[in-house]
Amino acid sequence: MEKLFRAFRVHKDDAGFRSGIEQLSISDLPEGEVTISVHYSSVNYKDGLASIPEGKIVNSYPFIPGIDLSGEVIESRDDRFQPGDFVLCTGYGLGVTHEGGYAEIARVPAEWLVSLPKGLTPFEAMAIGTAGFTAALSVERLQMNGLTPDHGPVIVTGATGGVGSMAVAILSKLGYKVTAATGKADETDKLKRLGATHVISREEVAQGSRGILGKEQWAAVVDPVGGATTGELLKSVKYGGSIALSGLTGGGKFDTSVYPFILRGVNLLGIDSVSYPAPLRLKLWQQLAHEWKPDQVLEEAVNVYPLEELPTALSTILEGKAVGRQVISLK
Repeated sequence: MEKLFRAFRVHKDDAGFRSGIEQLSISDLPEGEVTISVHYSSVNYKDGLASIPEGKIVNSYPFIPGIDLSGEVIESRDDRFQPGDFVLCTGYGLGVTHEGGYAEIARVPAEWLVSLPKGLTPFEAMAIGTAGFTAALSVERLQMNGLTPDHGPVIVTGATGGVGSMAVAILSKLGYKVTAATGKADETDKLKRLGATHVISREEVAQGSRGILGKEQWAAVVDPVGGATTGELLKSVKYGGSIALSGLTGGGKFDTSVYPFILRGVNLLGIDSVSYPAPLRLKLWQQLAHEWKPDQVLEEAVNVYPLEELPTALSTILEGKAVGRQVISLK
């Protein structure tokens, strides 16, 4: 008899949109070389969108969302992975075009997998997840464009969210002075424990500057929010500085002009964690397991939910109420 397992699945058909936990068999899984016993997944904004009918993430139903997973290999047709190996998967088509991590068993293409680095547990890998990987990629790109701690303060928008909180912790650990921008004033003390030197309101960041440019304030920006705030921050980046833009929770459009770019040499860096090349992906995960490990977030800014409470976690992130990271336990 084929083994059954639990999965959170969404449906959209003539009966309407609905979601919930179902029992599936391994034959229900999509094609892939490696079958995994999933121990943990996590909740990202994209997962929240995948759980609602108007989210425009999922194109084929029924579907298992979840853009992150970690766990143990139970079957493999690829020599790079053997039963008993611990692996993680983020990005590519997982949870978007290929059924994802909100299931006790998953099957994925081997080229999407990263062997779990020494220094990370499966739980820590998902506490970091796509959000932490995106934060690390943002920091890496800023450094590639010349950023060093002596250039001045770095501002992180959406600092209580997944990407933002991870970016605050990583930058602080690397010696940067970090200003955290947030709409949650009651989280100020927590942000300072994560490593923020200063905490300001998102309203202060979004205030319009008179004229084509504002005062030079920020050596760099980690921006997982997007929207109007991005346009304002461009006016206050120091000469030669950069914005690492990775999100759109604040909107998909912003107003700007050519002046920050042609008068101050500001760089706007697009951050894409989905298709980042596999060898570079492994290198960054190894950094996250060691010198870039966001210890403070892992210690005090992770909330764990069983699969049964996944709808609560998804609603929390869609409503903008999530603080830190939300991990889903499937063990």
